[in-house]
Amino acid sequence: MIRVLLVDDHPVVRYGLRTILEAAGDLTVVGECGSGADAVRLAGSLTPDVVLMDLKMPGLDGAAATAQVVASTDCRVVVLTTFDTDGDILRAIEAGATAYLLKDAPSVELVEAVRAAARGETVLASPVATKLVSAVQRPGLSAREAEVLGLVARGMSNGAISGELSVSEATVKSHLLHVFAKLGVSDRTAAVTVALSRGWLPPLS
Repeated sequence: MIRVLLVDDHPVVRYGLRTILEAAGDLTVVGECGSGADAVRLAGSLTPDVVLMDLKMPGLDGAAATAQVVASTDCRVVVLTTFDTDGDILRAIEAGATAYLLKDAPSVELVEAVRAAARGETVLASPVATKLVSAVQRPGLSAREAEVLGLVARGMSNGAISGELSVSEATVKSHLLHVFAKLGVSDRTAAVTVALSRGWLPPLS
């Protein structure tokens, strides 16, 4: 069972999210709160697998709370917000969010994103990927991005890649999100497929 902490300052939104997640069968909501400060506290005490985090909240906002949660726990953070500006997206990614979804995402997409995040996989909603393209202007992949994607192509998880390259898992996620933006994709499999088709990765043996 995947344990989820809900963080949103609107109780009605939290109720709707709880209903969607618990209907999936393999997800359970272990707590909920309406502020970034409470999110940090509950992430430490409840030890959820995934924190579903709103961005705009009074006091400590979602990006700042995400950074603290990632730094102090093993929780994965899925940002779920109505905001898709370049600045909001980049702040959340740089804070270490595993996934970034918009609140108008279909229920099935939300559930799958939580499952993927629990596995340590990076997920980026398609509209968000489009936004990131304008923020990431460099053509092609950097050497490090190609290295990370090459390890993904070998079937390695974010955690395994982190150990292989001696970098933090948050750094691995950040590289992957930039790769997704450059390739115009929203998941790992598509990224590998497109990169191979463009010759940005050596053929898989």
